[in-house]
Amino acid sequence: MGYRINTKCILSGYSPKNGEPRQLPVYQSTTYKYDSSVEMGKLFDLESEGYFYTRLQNPTNDAVAAKIADLEGGVGAILTSSGQAASFYSVFNIAGAGDHIVSSAAIYGGTYNLFNVTMRKLGIDFTFVSPHASEEELNAAFKPNTKAVFAETLSNPALEVLDIEKFASVAHAHGVPLIVDNTFPTPVNCRPFEFGADIVTHSTTKYMDGHATSVGGCIVDSGNFDWTQNDKFPGLTTPDDSYHGITYTERFGKLAYITKTTVQLMRDLGSVPSPFNAFLLNLGLETLPLRVERHCQNALKAAEFIRDSGCAIEVNYPGMEGSRGYETAKKYMPNGTSGVISFRIKGGRDAATKFMDSLKIAEIATHVADARTCCLHPASTTHRQLTAQELIDCGISDDLIRLSVGIEHIDDLLEDIGNALEASQK
Repeated sequence: MGYRINTKCILSGYSPKNGEPRQLPVYQSTTYKYDSSVEMGKLFDLESEGYFYTRLQNPTNDAVAAKIADLEGGVGAILTSSGQAASFYSVFNIAGAGDHIVSSAAIYGGTYNLFNVTMRKLGIDFTFVSPHASEEELNAAFKPNTKAVFAETLSNPALEVLDIEKFASVAHAHGVPLIVDNTFPTPVNCRPFEFGADIVTHSTTKYMDGHATSVGGCIVDSGNFDWTQNDKFPGLTTPDDSYHGITYTERFGKLAYITKTTVQLMRDLGSVPSPFNAFLLNLGLETLPLRVERHCQNALKAAEFIRDSGCAIEVNYPGMEGSRGYETAKKYMPNGTSGVISFRIKGGRDAATKFMDSLKIAEIATHVADARTCCLHPASTTHRQLTAQELIDCGISDDLIRLSVGIEHIDDLLEDIGNALEASQK
């Protein structure tokens, strides 16, 4: 019987032997020494396992990646230097110039810009669809050159809950994987692989780190997608000239996707996290279940308080009965969603400004999903580069506030929020 997730958060990834450090060591080294050039040559040819340069692999980073893979139920994972890098690598690993991706429109603004602007410059086309699109609407978005579907399990900041099974079913009918960003729920609250997702990404900067210390990302491979079922993925199923013609699916089997990400993309693009940042991430992971539970408890009470205050046009918290996405969240996130609330405040942008400026405990910050309560006005910050129509497509209005509820005492938070709401309506 496997351990429960609370225990995995403590034990997975690193098992000290007799007399070894109980805490995961920080291997703060760029390189590793070998006794012969033959040994090192085998490493470069992917004929042996081991470490030779931290841009590709590092014992600290690999231990933390293994822990996250275990938490998600995947076969392998890789850490990246940011969540943005994880989103980019997850798609770029299987798509190139001339290819096409279907993506939910309700995604983080930075990811939207990555896809809609930067990756288009690389020759990759994107079609954005509603997270609530019907199967017929999803099918209509596909093209012969479509290579993947991308979505967020719980979108930032609109908090749209993805019907994972529907998106996975349509993706698989077209012979492509479903890639989902599971940052907000974390594997504590949502298990995407159990509902058909194939690849999971994270901005580990958020709840996994939990203390706003380290920017980072992660990609986890379920090992379930058959890359050989069609000819859509030649990068995985045909010889790689940069490694003397090895074919990833033949050599590495279920680890083909994550191995290619490591030895090709990380080798060439180098978005590697520092071992010390991985060490800090590991400390955050150890308390993840405890913090997520408190975040959800506090957020539900805060959402109900704002709803009942009379100062909001709409409060969206999928963990709150009657809120948009509540029924879908019960299926995919039965133990809670996240600590993030979005609400439309009466009085528009001016009221939003007054609300945020009147907060004492909660801080105005670009960040989200750490121990401290913070808030943001997405339309003028994280999604500022989007057009008016793109904002609408992402579910963001001019009066929308994103409130990331921390783990402070709930009575103190409600008093702070109440005072700010009162000030916003004057």
